[in-house]
Amino acid sequence: MIKNFIKKYLILPGYAFFRRLPIDNNLIIFESNMGRNYSGNPKHIYEEMVKQGIDKKLKCIWILEDMDTEIPGNTKKVKRSRIKYYYYIARAKIWVFDTRDPPHIQKREQCFYIQTWHGTPLKKLGLDMDDVFMAGKEDIEKYKHNIYHDSRKWDFLLSQNDFSTEIFKSAFAFSKDLAPYKEIWTYGYPRNDILINKNNIKDINKLKKSLGIPEDKKILLYAPTWRDNEFHKRSIYKFVTAMDFDLLKEKLADDYVIIVKYHYLVMENIDWSDYKDFVYTFGADQDIADLYLVSDMLITDYSSVMFDYSILNRPMFFFMYDLESYRDKLRGFYFNVVEEIPGPISKTTEELINDIKRYDPLLYKDKYNAFRDKYNKKDGGKSSKRVIDRILKLKDTNKVAAQKTAR
Repeated sequence: MIKNFIKKYLILPGYAFFRRLPIDNNLIIFESNMGRNYSGNPKHIYEEMVKQGIDKKLKCIWILEDMDTEIPGNTKKVKRSRIKYYYYIARAKIWVFDTRDPPHIQKREQCFYIQTWHGTPLKKLGLDMDDVFMAGKEDIEKYKHNIYHDSRKWDFLLSQNDFSTEIFKSAFAFSKDLAPYKEIWTYGYPRNDILINKNNIKDINKLKKSLGIPEDKKILLYAPTWRDNEFHKRSIYKFVTAMDFDLLKEKLADDYVIIVKYHYLVMENIDWSDYKDFVYTFGADQDIADLYLVSDMLITDYSSVMFDYSILNRPMFFFMYDLESYRDKLRGFYFNVVEEIPGPISKTTEELINDIKRYDPLLYKDKYNAFRDKYNKKDGGKSSKRVIDRILKLKDTNKVAAQKTAR
């Protein structure tokens, strides 16, 4: 009750006033996962700015929920949905976000919104969805309306590959034909630069030590996606799996350890103490790119992690115990999973264990090469630099004048 009063009579009027103040051409705002953590494409774009010293020339703001989050460089941390948040949102020349923002946030005409998104899609999304089961989303038409309304704010949309670029055009009704600034940048993903630039023994061993991961065993990374219909509340999902961790430990613990990484929308407080020294877990604040690097193999399902991990050319296993229901009822796919993914599909833990123990890379060589050729061509280790080059040009662009000229 008090929060609603403060928002209605103090914060929103303040936001309306801030929107009358001049745009600051040197002010750039970053946000990842709705402020829940410091990760993804925005993080890696920002860290390349730090490497180049650009953070000392621009005013960099990070929107976060946790003010204790450690961020390098010269930046200011601002808590989401507080008065300072609205001040900086109103005055920034450039926004760099990887998820949608609150509907009452309006982008000013002089501002550029770079939507980096957060993965190559396997499962249908946005306007391409036939139904919606997500928490708090009861009506598919309302959901699509909100998606469409949000994507109207975007000026630029970052894509990992040509496949994604074509899907984004329909899923978000997004095209340069709509306006002078409605362009998809098919640059590869900044968050994947590290998979090329740090994929060496020295950096990997350093990461293992910092993460407390054993160096004498093979490392399995288990990174499943969330289930739309399994949730605690709006935007907070359950960790749902048919994985038998007791059996995994019994059969694999002599040679392997497993990292369990929840999707950023999943929040659980699971007691893993029975699996000490076998199961290692990391929270939403842990950049998954580091976990890709330290792992020897990936276990996933329908998550876009497959498109990032394939850059490393390491074995991938697909634990798809609910393949038919997920594909036919929950989401639907953009391509034939069974035919295209470059690794074995298992529906039980027993099958998965056998697939891991008997894995023969030669059996999947052709599929893997075709997969990487389709999805990883643009990931060359310089995606962050390409985005930053555009940002530096945009910050001094007179957008309003350009739009009037275009009309």
